[in-house]
Amino acid sequence: MFVAQTIKSEHKDLIHDVSFDYHGRRMATCSSDQTVKVWDFDEANGWQCTASWKTHTGSVWRVTWAHPEFGQVLATCSFDRTAAVWEELSSDSSVRGGRSTNTWLKRTSLVDSRTSVTDVRFAPKHLGLQLATCSADGVVRIYEAVDVMNLSNWQLQFEFNCNLSLSCLSWNTARMHPPMIAVGSDDPNQSAGGKVQIYEYNETSHKWQKVETIFMVTEPVHDVRFAPNLGRSYHLLAVASRDLTIFSLKNIRKEGANNSGGLSKFEIRQVGGFDDHESLVWRVSWNITGTILASSGDDGCVRLWKANYLDNWKCISVLKADSNASEAERAVIHAPSFSNTPTLGSVRYNNSYSNAS
Repeated sequence: MFVAQTIKSEHKDLIHDVSFDYHGRRMATCSSDQTVKVWDFDEANGWQCTASWKTHTGSVWRVTWAHPEFGQVLATCSFDRTAAVWEELSSDSSVRGGRSTNTWLKRTSLVDSRTSVTDVRFAPKHLGLQLATCSADGVVRIYEAVDVMNLSNWQLQFEFNCNLSLSCLSWNTARMHPPMIAVGSDDPNQSAGGKVQIYEYNETSHKWQKVETIFMVTEPVHDVRFAPNLGRSYHLLAVASRDLTIFSLKNIRKEGANNSGGLSKFEIRQVGGFDDHESLVWRVSWNITGTILASSGDDGCVRLWKANYLDNWKCISVLKADSNASEAERAVIHAPSFSNTPTLGSVRYNNSYSNAS
């Protein structure tokens, strides 16, 4: 059953991103009011705000969780040209009759970018504690924690220029494939070429190199996401732009080529293209098995997509918030998140997967 719950976030400005932790029991929100709020879910009272603090001196575009193996760690990025890593210090004392609050400490500030940092993502767990950022100047930077027990020390490992203003990035989580990152550009110039590029780490040259450009995407891209790969012989990539597009990437280079230092070569095929939102699509997200895709757009809806046995993708559910909400609450922000419709000062939480399983 689908249940929509409105959460009064008390953010003072637009909410740009909402991120769930690995287990889906914690949620972080970020806003143009320069703050991040952390929410914990309990069965009795629903979502409770357990921390709120100012993180940057500009709008906070994205917030993301590290794998819980590395502790309770968040990363944020901002218009102020920095990204930051935050670690939680849990409070073991709770006030009777009230709620306990936890302290989040800034462990490091990454200041290499000269322009707005538009996205930040932790690498898959098997690659260690790495963090990738992308900026409006087209540069992707990859940092690594020197000691996972001391998050104050991060080193810039790699830096490469994509020659397009960047808005989003996504790591490929496949263990049996070399590290791979997809980046998306929000450059409005359609003559600038494909707006999605694929980069792969080459063990021989110890460099990140571009292996593919998806020329079929010419509209500004707002979000890209690789699907979790649990034994597929190909990769799935969802792209949020004017429409929702799903691509399959099948490695056609002969087996063993990667071991000899060669880069992958992909057969790229569009397996789905949908304009059901009838508006801009802002966020996409996969379930943990990579079988269900969720998208949100300016129509105020979250749509769930799934492939049938013929590998044809179809919409299996449409989730919409309560129509009785006030006009201000229904106003859709320019960057909704997958299981929310963020609004000015409120967050919508959709308990949706019971309807999609």
